[in-house]
Amino acid sequence: MDEQALRASAEERLRALAGPDAQLREDQWTAIRGLVADRGRALVVQRTGWGKSAVYFVATALLRELGEGPTVIVSPLLALMRNQVDAAARAGVHAATINSANMQDWEAVHEAVADGSVDVLLVSPERLNNPDFRDAVLPKLTASAGLLVVDEAHCISDWGHDFRPDYRRLRTLIAELPQGVPVLATTATANNRVVQDVAQQLGLTDDSMVLRGALDRESLRLGVLRLPTAQARLAWLAENLERFTGSGIIYTLTVAAAEELASFLRDRGFEVAAYTGRTDTAERQQAEDDLLANRVKALVATSALGMGFDKPDLGFVVHVGAPQSPISYYQQIGRAGRGVKRADVVLLPGREDKDIWSYFASLAFPAERVVREVLAALDDAGKALSTQALEPRVDLARGRLEMVLKVLDVDGAVRRVRGGWESTGQPWEYDEERYSRIATARESEQRAILDYQDTDGCRMEFLLRELDDPHAAPCGRCDNCTGERWSDEVSGANVDAARERLRRPGVEITPKKQWPTGMATLGVSLSGNIKAGHKAAAGRALGRLTDIGWGNRLRDVFAGEDAPIPDDVFDACVKVLSAWDWEQRPVGVVTIASGSRPNLVSSFGARIAAIGRLPLLGEIRTGGPSARANSAHRLAHLWGSVRVPEELAAAVSGVDGPVLVVDDKIDSGWTMTVAAAALRDAGADGVLPFTLATTT
Repeated sequence: MDEQALRASAEERLRALAGPDAQLREDQWTAIRGLVADRGRALVVQRTGWGKSAVYFVATALLRELGEGPTVIVSPLLALMRNQVDAAARAGVHAATINSANMQDWEAVHEAVADGSVDVLLVSPERLNNPDFRDAVLPKLTASAGLLVVDEAHCISDWGHDFRPDYRRLRTLIAELPQGVPVLATTATANNRVVQDVAQQLGLTDDSMVLRGALDRESLRLGVLRLPTAQARLAWLAENLERFTGSGIIYTLTVAAAEELASFLRDRGFEVAAYTGRTDTAERQQAEDDLLANRVKALVATSALGMGFDKPDLGFVVHVGAPQSPISYYQQIGRAGRGVKRADVVLLPGREDKDIWSYFASLAFPAERVVREVLAALDDAGKALSTQALEPRVDLARGRLEMVLKVLDVDGAVRRVRGGWESTGQPWEYDEERYSRIATARESEQRAILDYQDTDGCRMEFLLRELDDPHAAPCGRCDNCTGERWSDEVSGANVDAARERLRRPGVEITPKKQWPTGMATLGVSLSGNIKAGHKAAAGRALGRLTDIGWGNRLRDVFAGEDAPIPDDVFDACVKVLSAWDWEQRPVGVVTIASGSRPNLVSSFGARIAAIGRLPLLGEIRTGGPSARANSAHRLAHLWGSVRVPEELAAAVSGVDGPVLVVDDKIDSGWTMTVAAAALRDAGADGVLPFTLATTT
């Protein structure tokens, strides 16, 4: 097929996909020609809504006409996959997906790929290392693929080791492709550092095409509004949400904040829904459908709603709290204004933002010593071990252990097999330079997002320069360019309502039900379900440390010097107690000894006992705080150190009813679990946990 005929066919496919008036952009055609005619490799960096998916769907249709095999698209999110399957159908391309939400369809999809009836297979990066898929499906797919597409390719760089480590596996996959199979990588958010890293990770050569376009979208109207408190931000939203055109997204930094804000706005009469990593899959799908159909004013979401959500008429994006990088921020605001003339983008930064960034930074890739412990544990075992079986052998929390295993797998040091993970015996080097570079880059990006808030220049130009967009220029639309700013005035009544909502005390503490697996490895003979006679009852905390209400106040308490419980915090605790719907009122108070905040805990227990006219029965000793990271090691430390003094044992066995067990904070929950078991062994009828804060 000559070039003229190829372009005519491409234009025809595009019109089927995007409508009768659609025409290929020059860079779209350049990419399609390079993939189809030259069988080359390309990295396309273009703004959200530019038409990157059109490139690979049109290229797929043309390659299939030429008798080539199916396209494999590595795609990061379920929402993105669902949109892409629908879009492919419009282009006359049959797409199928394999992901965690459609396990019942996997066998049929495998068969459809094998018999050639599927033109496009969308898979998550994690699927590439599923043992069954990797060993039974991937070799045939690699051998027959007509095109490989890496969507949202910036995941390789920005979050490579702690968000989607399996993206880095793509370099190996690309190296195993037969000669002449074209490769396309796409992203909307990549600065020069990211482009270079993506090119290196994917093995793109000097003769590979890099097509970078202007990232500005003329519909976006950027603004920053500083409000003094969390309750002022909620009140402002309640007063201004109706002023935003159409429907949109309100982003928060934490799950707790999303749920709290969504609940508050619903109480104020708005149709909104929370959308987080904790939201059930079916509920997520319903929430997406409701937003697409404008049945809700907004989704209040964490970053779980991000890449790939496609709603051309999305009218606004508001951030309650700043993401920790301009790249992340631009990625999220790019959801808005694709198909409308104006979309408002407002950032409402909070003083707790830095604390939340610090927490996420604490989850970075562990030190070399800890990673070597994981390798040694697998080597010593001489067999495959599940993540649960590994946990007692290494001091890493479950999530970080899984992340380390994925990185080691990508690096070839371990291998995922049925039943868990096994050592490959291959030498492995700790990439200190890479991890240090990532940490430094993130610190720089955090400073940049703070500078974005403070700049008196064009906000869009600032973001585009952070993305190294050579077309960056003043937009003439943002609050700094126009002088038009959102008012920071909020009514006292709405602020009071928000304060009441945020200061509504009380969070339920769900008791542990099972001991961690493999405790015998650590010399502790505990396994299976926690016996009913050892369990704590459901408890209460004043608030979560991640809350935008009590979380701020509690972080201040824990950040200061050890002191008696403040009056405002204690008064709120009394409200929690008065609203607690326990089956039986406690008959005494027990405190858990604190090595770091003894004044806080002892005064908390004493004042609760006094106001409740309950005896203060004594203090349970824990042997000091544990620096251990995961559940198994924390439990082993506690099991050998928690003690119920004789006088306390006599006191709890001498009262008829449950005891209220008071502590400053519940983190992993194992201190309270072991304390409850010890008290129940000593004769307590029941244990009601009560803490100031919880981190879960």
